[in-house]
Amino acid sequence: MGALFASFGIAIFTHMNFLIGGTAGVAFLTQYSTSLTFGPVFFVINLPFYVLAIKKLGWEFTIKTFLAVFTVSFASEMVPMVFEFGEINPFFAALFGGFLIGSGLLMLFRHNASLGGLNIMAIFLQDNYGISAGKFQMLIDTIIILAAFFIVDWKALAFSVLAAVALNIILAINHKPGRYRVMT
Repeated sequence: MGALFASFGIAIFTHMNFLIGGTAGVAFLTQYSTSLTFGPVFFVINLPFYVLAIKKLGWEFTIKTFLAVFTVSFASEMVPMVFEFGEINPFFAALFGGFLIGSGLLMLFRHNASLGGLNIMAIFLQDNYGISAGKFQMLIDTIIILAAFFIVDWKALAFSVLAAVALNIILAINHKPGRYRVMT
């Protein structure tokens, strides 16, 4: 369900030429500057991060994350074939898309999974060094969105910043170390 929420948010962002940070942001930048599409690029970009995931976060996390990344890669290509997007208010698209992706990530994080790449780094840093996953992700998102300055127009970039804030508000408020873990 988390991967499907994220896929729908990604499809909205693709329709609006918005982007976010992390490996998804890199996939968006690649999509907008080449003839490649988000899904395959996102899948390939995540491959190197599975080594860190196996070593630091375990096989269960890695397998769940691989399945989530595969689902997002596949579903983000399928959503536009199932839903026809017309005109969407960019403010609504940024907030709703950001909330969808953030909620999807939150669901995955709570079930020992992620959308790969920098999400793996965010969970690793939070679990091992107490660095907030939401704050780390916000920093990375900001860097990637600034790098997009020359690829997307300034309006899409401004709404992308709003989208990144919406996404990371969900994580910063709801994803806390020790929350929702089984106590024996």
